[in-house]
Amino acid sequence: MRQKYKAEIDSFMSEVKSRNPDEPEFFQAVEEVVETIIPFIEEHPIYKEANILHRITEPERVIMFRVPWLDSEGNIQVNRGYRVEYNSAIGPYKGGLRFHPSVNLSVLKFLGFEQIFKNALTTLPLGGGKGGSDFDPKGKTDAEVMNFCQSFMSELQRHIGANTDVPAGDIGVGAREIGYMFGQYKRLRNEFTGVLTGKSPNWGGSFIRPEATGYGSVYFIDEILKRSNDSLEGKTVAVSGSGNVSQYATEKVLELGGKVVTLSDSSGYIYFKDGITREQLDELMELKNVKRGRVSEMAANHSNIEYFEGERVWNAPCTIDIAIPCATQNELDESDAKKLIEKGVKIVGEGANMPSTPEAVEAFYENDVIFGPGKAVNAGGVATSGLEMAQNAMNMRWSREKVDQELLSIMKNIHEQCVRYGTDDETGKVDYVRGANIAGFVKVADAMIDQGAV
Repeated sequence: MRQKYKAEIDSFMSEVKSRNPDEPEFFQAVEEVVETIIPFIEEHPIYKEANILHRITEPERVIMFRVPWLDSEGNIQVNRGYRVEYNSAIGPYKGGLRFHPSVNLSVLKFLGFEQIFKNALTTLPLGGGKGGSDFDPKGKTDAEVMNFCQSFMSELQRHIGANTDVPAGDIGVGAREIGYMFGQYKRLRNEFTGVLTGKSPNWGGSFIRPEATGYGSVYFIDEILKRSNDSLEGKTVAVSGSGNVSQYATEKVLELGGKVVTLSDSSGYIYFKDGITREQLDELMELKNVKRGRVSEMAANHSNIEYFEGERVWNAPCTIDIAIPCATQNELDESDAKKLIEKGVKIVGEGANMPSTPEAVEAFYENDVIFGPGKAVNAGGVATSGLEMAQNAMNMRWSREKVDQELLSIMKNIHEQCVRYGTDDETGKVDYVRGANIAGFVKVADAMIDQGAV
């Protein structure tokens, strides 16, 4: 399909690159979408006539600002803050805030662009946006993190609101950071409103929100398995990362009978020959969430856990049925993909945003590995943020069971949309990338057409 429309795709990407120089992550995200959308547009000229593709790849608004803050020594530090308000055709901008040294405009535009389609797939009224800062919370005291968050929100509060733009957490932004930012917003605006999601349940947050991205990823993978009358029972699963998404993906795999054999951080990975136990997962959660330690400490305390310094989980010395990359973008490259294929992998579901390089994805396609893209697989996080917004609007709080059931229903619906738009009529195989891209595109593009040239 790509070869047939190669000239159109190359021409469009050349224009994108000339307008957005030196933004490799953004180029990658756009190209992955246009490879499937341009052929679809050629068959549905209404979207071409409205010039939707050019409009949807251009953010509605990009905000960049300085963030001065005092460190524990009384010195003034300066970071850079961003908010990319990408598309509001179907609802207020919605997307996380990321605090990490790697944050720049290219990364946030890629994330914001992906968020448009991810949010549309949930069927909730959520536009796409993303933001953050190159601030690194690691190694900072609580007081330093609070100082930064308050300074960051002092500017961001001018641009967000419950019906305008509703940020959430992301890498480096957890319950602590959300709390500090919400407190500053409330102080400056003198209002208690659902302007941030990921709040503590005792002051406006939703149950299941911390678990939602990991749980949702596993729910989606389970739906893939159900198409062939299979299940997670007895499957060997490699999970990368050890943060929020990794932890709760692991928890849900265990609940559904699977065996998780790996977890990792930037220093290396740990291997559980017999699969991680519930008790070991609890220990890891305390290590990462409370003590803020390294996964190597788990291996030091257990003779049956092996630590591999400087290596990726895809090197694990065992067969792997399912891989769930949950760490960060481009963590799984072509050589990693080939290792997974050699180990017998059947399904790769992206718990993180764009963790697989284009070459890795191509290798999976060539070897009939079912590949679930992040915009579909990990949409459970933003879906539950949407449910938090609904609860805030009604001044209600739903039970854990109700939120979990709503999340499961949303993930099943996302899977159904991918199957609807991604199934090959001749082979019956599902291209989940194509399905997710087209399903998200149609919902947003139709709204853009209805609303005119805005």
